[in-house]
Amino acid sequence: MTLGAGSGGGATATRAAFGPVLVINVDSSINPGVADFIEQSIDAAEHENARALVIELDTPGGLLSTMRRIVKDLMSSPVPVIVYVAPSGASAASAGTFVTIAANIAAMAPGTTIGAAHPIEMGGPEGKGVEATKMENFAASLARTIAEQRGRNQAWVETAVRHSASIGDREALRLHVVDIVAPDLSDLLRQASGRQVTIGERRVTLNLEGAPIEHGEMTLKELIIDKLSDPNIVYLLMMAGLVGLYFEFAHPGVYAPGIIGVICLLLALMSFQVLPINNTGLLLLLLGIGLLTAEVFTPSHGILGVGGVVAFVLGSLFLINTSQTNIVISRGAIAGVTVALVLGMLGLAWAIAERRKPALTGREALIGAVGEIRHPIKPGSAGWIFIHGEMWRARSDQPLEIGAAARVTAVKGMELEVQPMPQQSGRLSG
Repeated sequence: MTLGAGSGGGATATRAAFGPVLVINVDSSINPGVADFIEQSIDAAEHENARALVIELDTPGGLLSTMRRIVKDLMSSPVPVIVYVAPSGASAASAGTFVTIAANIAAMAPGTTIGAAHPIEMGGPEGKGVEATKMENFAASLARTIAEQRGRNQAWVETAVRHSASIGDREALRLHVVDIVAPDLSDLLRQASGRQVTIGERRVTLNLEGAPIEHGEMTLKELIIDKLSDPNIVYLLMMAGLVGLYFEFAHPGVYAPGIIGVICLLLALMSFQVLPINNTGLLLLLLGIGLLTAEVFTPSHGILGVGGVVAFVLGSLFLINTSQTNIVISRGAIAGVTVALVLGMLGLAWAIAERRKPALTGREALIGAVGEIRHPIKPGSAGWIFIHGEMWRARSDQPLEIGAAARVTAVKGMELEVQPMPQQSGRLSG
């Protein structure tokens, strides 16, 4: 870190007037990919002697474990960090609230919100469980500690945790939850200039107005982890993987569905290492798919099918452990996948039922059909039979006279093998 001349230990220093301001954008959930991105950006800012690192933030929340990692990085950053909730309409919800108040300078654009930092989804008549209460108390204590370190409103951040309070930019500024409300980046840097922040054991005066701006981008690895941290994408990847493997087993040798299915499943399994997965939810989801498949091959008049749909929907709802994140699979995605899966299974059941029906057209349809002899048949000598409105050449190992009823037993080229009916009662019209 490069600082201007100080006047001894603990004295105020001025952040060097050269070097850029590094700006990065975080507009997704708080996940390990984002944490890697922020860590790399802090290292890059220090390496380039940047005057400050600005994190433009717009997040619905994310993983609590990742939030704690990011907070630790911000609190120990060797360069000043400004978290700027922007653009207008953005929010720093849930885990994003902790990230914002952990910055040296917390700022918001007009029309943005902050708060709703409750660490767990709770509901139902049971109320809070022991684990939920412990998690809430821990999160509230962490929020107060961060706010105390940064000199921000401890009472409000605790309210945001315990009661999911959320406020807009003006109220946040009035309550001293954030330090600046700025319509754009240049105004933010202007207002931040001259402010003092604590970096390690030093008080540093920021000099940011007019500084050159550099923008940082995620690496490919960070971008992939970021995308795979979206529960909706993971859910769809898992479904695509299972469908691909089913088609490969049902039609061996096609290869493409199997290869795509394996890739999708491996990506989903990779995401399971990132997201907090509820094992009960996963087992329910797989049970639902198994019951729906069983209904296709062993019809139970809908019992297995209904049970499969119920298990599949419950498994989808419980797949993500909401005690660790507020990011869950969207209800729309669950409904869409459920409807598609049920329609697919119904289509498969119909196709199997149709395949099991006896042929109604073509030569295969003649097997078992009964017709009328129109030209006598003798062993070793072919005659003619009228069947399905057509005249067919026919042979039999028994003599058959004109008008006799005969059943087709085989089709050999353009000739039919026939046998006399056990009982003959009048002439047949064919």
